[in-house]
Amino acid sequence: MPTPRLPAALLLDAGGTLIAERCSRGELYARAARRAGLALDGERAGEAMARVHAELPQRVGAHYRYTRGWFERYLELVLVRELGLDPAHLGAVSEELFAVFADPATYRALPGALELCDELRARGVRLAVVSNWSPALHGLLAGLGLAERLEFALVSAEERLEKPDPELFRRALARLALEPARAAHLGNDPVRDAAGARAAGLEPLLVGPAHPGCASFPDLGAVRRALLERPT
Repeated sequence: MPTPRLPAALLLDAGGTLIAERCSRGELYARAARRAGLALDGERAGEAMARVHAELPQRVGAHYRYTRGWFERYLELVLVRELGLDPAHLGAVSEELFAVFADPATYRALPGALELCDELRARGVRLAVVSNWSPALHGLLAGLGLAERLEFALVSAEERLEKPDPELFRRALARLALEPARAAHLGNDPVRDAAGARAAGLEPLLVGPAHPGCASFPDLGAVRRALLERPT
């Protein structure tokens, strides 16, 4: 696979690329449910979450995926229908989970994330996040020291559009006033990130296992070396 060029702008995925929860999402749900008296472990909670996420459509009434209204229905299905929480406790557990997932302390910047952003900016590369996430992402990026390193974050719940739809990438490029050929996108999902970026005309880069037809890197340190430790 050829070494990627240094782009004029790099669009970045958030979850699994720049940031991650300090423990599994399933365990975070299980902790909140246990405080409401439900005997539950993180593995069982995670399985229920995956089932409901696969079932629930992109729009629930007027609510787009990862907006508050969408999540309220998601939480009801996960906690009450799938896991057996007493409906009388649903409101309190839901509010606790909304607070947990809006708290930067729940997350960490992945190793090398801040350094990669700093070194790219020092070389004149413009940075923006494009993520399938709730509006809470803005506060998380600020709390983890990433927002100040970015020009903006484009969030699917606010745009009512999500990766891999190439239009989301095009909207980011329009805000940067750049042609696709001058930008790249770094993510961790072969479909949402790599295929979506390629469809929009951007060079796709992946962090994680090698993927055919796409420059792939084991970690952010390897991304930094590939982009910066070479002639531009």
